[in-house]
This record gives sequence, C-alpha cells and structure tokens, in this order.
Amino acid sequence: MELSSFLKPEAVRVLGQVSSKKRLFQQLGQIMSSCCDVNADEAFDALQERESLGPTGVGHGVALPHARLPGLSGINGAFLRLQKPLDYGSVDRQPVDLVFALFAPEDTGVEHLKALALVSRTMRDKDICAKLRANDDPVALHALLTESRTSQAA
Repeated sequence: MELSSFLKPEAVRVLGQVSSKKRLFQQLGQIMSSCCDVNADEAFDALQERESLGPTGVGHGVALPHARLPGLSGINGAFLRLQKPLDYGSVDRQPVDLVFALFAPEDTGVEHLKALALVSRTMRDKDICAKLRANDDPVALHALLTESRTSQAA
C-alpha cells in the first residue's frame, strides 16, 4: 500500500488559519466533497463522532482524524498544513499544524488499519514533518508525502 493510492493531489491544501477543530472538520468535509465524491456533511459528522471517542491529535503538532463512511468505494485521504497552529486537544497538549485525515468505507477492515498505520509511520518521521512544515506548495507537499513511503509500505 502506498500513500499515493489514497491521497489525491487535489486533497492536499495549505490553510492560513482555522478557528476551531469543528471548522477544520468542515474544511476536510468540503475537500473530500470536491475531490472524492463524499458528502461533506456526512464526512464532518463522521469526524465529529470519531473525535468524541478520543482525540486524534497524536502529538508533535500532528493530527490524524479518521472516520468510516457509507458508500465509499475505497480509502480516501486529505492532508492540510496549517500556517497558524490550531489548539486541537492533542495528547501532548501542543497545537496542531499537520493534519492527515482518512476516510474509509464502513465495511473496510484490515485495509483501513493498514492505511492508518502507513499514515502514522509517515507522520512520525521528524524529517518528513520538517519538510512539510517548510513548504507552502500543495504540489510539493503531495510529492513529499507520496514519495516518502512508497518503498517501505506494506
């Protein structure tokens, strides 16, 4: 599995400022709606529901919100780099500036977990995160993400 299999270039964005986690989830829903034929409201609701189970801010400025949605044909991702970090309620209480969201079909089992593990490994790499934070070009961000783990993916 490779990040390029579920992260489309048009799902990678740089945002100046997001006022709240709710607004962030709305943005993610809109991105998924525009590039992956996902209902924006359903995506938002699914992210909110998952977040109510526990924070998806994993620390070091990284959040990995994820949800399952009915009607999806496969796993879809979205990546946001926030120019102004957002108080996200992360486990380490640090604000978040790198957000990689995953949406999977309701009935996906192991594939969803493999995708989440791949994203998690990628976003734990300090060198990759430093390069992502140093770049404002969505095309370059997509290239950094999709080229970084192709040879190591399971």
